[in-house]
Amino acid sequence: MISGFHPGESLANLPGHSLVGVIRMPDTVQSPVRAILKRVVGALAALMAAVLIVYFDRDGYRDANGDGLSFLDCVYYATVSLSTTGYGDIAPASSSARLVNVLVITPLRVLFLIVLVGTTLEVLTERSRQALRIQKWRTKVRDHVVVIGYGTKGRSAVSALMGDGVDPGHIVVVDTSQQALDAASAIGLVTVHGTGTSNDVLRVAGVPRARAVVVAANRDDTSVLVTLTARELAPKAQVVASVRERENEHLLRQSGADSVVVSSETAGRLLGMATATPSVVDMVEDLLTPDSGLAIAERDVEPAEVGGSPRHLPDIVLGVVRDGTLYRVDAPEADAVEAGDRLLYVKKVTAPRES
Repeated sequence: MISGFHPGESLANLPGHSLVGVIRMPDTVQSPVRAILKRVVGALAALMAAVLIVYFDRDGYRDANGDGLSFLDCVYYATVSLSTTGYGDIAPASSSARLVNVLVITPLRVLFLIVLVGTTLEVLTERSRQALRIQKWRTKVRDHVVVIGYGTKGRSAVSALMGDGVDPGHIVVVDTSQQALDAASAIGLVTVHGTGTSNDVLRVAGVPRARAVVVAANRDDTSVLVTLTARELAPKAQVVASVRERENEHLLRQSGADSVVVSSETAGRLLGMATATPSVVDMVEDLLTPDSGLAIAERDVEPAEVGGSPRHLPDIVLGVVRDGTLYRVDAPEADAVEAGDRLLYVKKVTAPRES
């Protein structure tokens, strides 16, 4: 149950501190477990130092039983002293023992308390920091990409986006799996815990202000419902969806998807090609990997290129995008480049590897 959330209340209307368990901003500090362990080690070190100091000067202490101090008595005294309990059954009697208590034990007591209380304060401070960052992010997030589903397809989509230069802070992942969200957060992505079929969750993810929505659900029926919800919230956003079966493609397009990728058929075609022409599959994989080798990219037509044929340009042009419609380079409509067109071409990302 979300803190401060009441049934029937919209998530999108909650303040930032109430969404700390739903939205997670990328971590920029060391892990909480490591921070706590460091403090525990520091507290134990302070305790051990106090034990040794008392033990080596045990003759200067008076025990209520009058039988002297054993090592266990020293541990007991150091523990109750540093925790400010102080039962009084063991007390410094000599002047040197009292001086050591003033100059050494007291600073160790302060250090011990700072270490323990500091851990609690840091947890509270981190939650407050997350709340402030969430509130700031919600007010400023614009033109980002929302990826719904962080399975195999969602991870590959994020990898391609980052390969194209998209800032991780401008990618929001929505998923119900905490393990998947932890993996997304580890690479600097903003995450939202919830189902992509919920209108409320997509509002929290900023879908109404997103420039693109990637639907990477594992089920076709889920993809249809998510696409419908996303299109309703963001009429102008680019909605890209994946579907397993070709027979469901038209449902996604009717639901508002601008582009539909049939994952099963695409994988099947590559498998079939690999049996006869594996080098073709390697080249396709290279073209689909935006951060290495060759990549398929899109750019505006330069003024000097207007009126010319795309086949005669220095770049290897695959198609021309005109008024939102893609024409292959061999289509009659692509014989001459017009102002306002965009070229789909092969871009060299990295130099070829030496054999």
